[in-house]
Amino acid sequence: MKITKHEHACLSIEGDGGTLVIDPGSFSGRLVDLEDVRAVVITHEHPDHWTPEHVADLRARFPHAPLYGPAGLAAAVAGSDAGDVIEVVAPGDEREVGGFRLEFFGGVHAEIHRTMPRVDNVGVLVDGRLYHPGDSLEGPAVPVEVLATPVSGPWLKVGEAMDFVMAVAPQHAIAIHDALLSEAGLRLSEGRVAAAVESVGGSYVQLRAGDAFTP
Repeated sequence: MKITKHEHACLSIEGDGGTLVIDPGSFSGRLVDLEDVRAVVITHEHPDHWTPEHVADLRARFPHAPLYGPAGLAAAVAGSDAGDVIEVVAPGDEREVGGFRLEFFGGVHAEIHRTMPRVDNVGVLVDGRLYHPGDSLEGPAVPVEVLATPVSGPWLKVGEAMDFVMAVAPQHAIAIHDALLSEAGLRLSEGRVAAAVESVGGSYVQLRAGDAFTP
């Protein structure tokens, strides 16, 4: 498994059978270097995790790759120019596709404010090794080798990210959901996440856009 960090919350994962893409959104740019994409997972409907342009681009380049996401996302995509292309998944679902085993968890976006509705959100566990939670701090309740840890957002403070890491207790943590941070802010949040994962016997792996990690 080779994990490549793209901007913000987007990751691509290369396995023996091809590539999986998670959350190509408005901060991600066009993912020009992708090859042999076998599936796409979009955790929820907010535009920093998907755009009609990304969906259309990936569909055009990899027409046989299914796109998975929760019901709220499917409705949002169907109402856009991208059309009715999302295969709906929910917590408890599993899929085997392109050499990847995908298990879905969670169910709802973390609260931004009590006055704002909470949208559908699924976290995805890839091959029992990498967990990407989307915009949620609900873990998969199984051992995790690599945890993609949100470190910034209108719904998140750094102490909550630390508690999430300590609760999941992964072997490795990487930072995602970081586009709203300055470099100084990112370094601060990374330091806190690193301390949290080290406290449970794991290690922090620093990735910037374009960097890759093979656990």
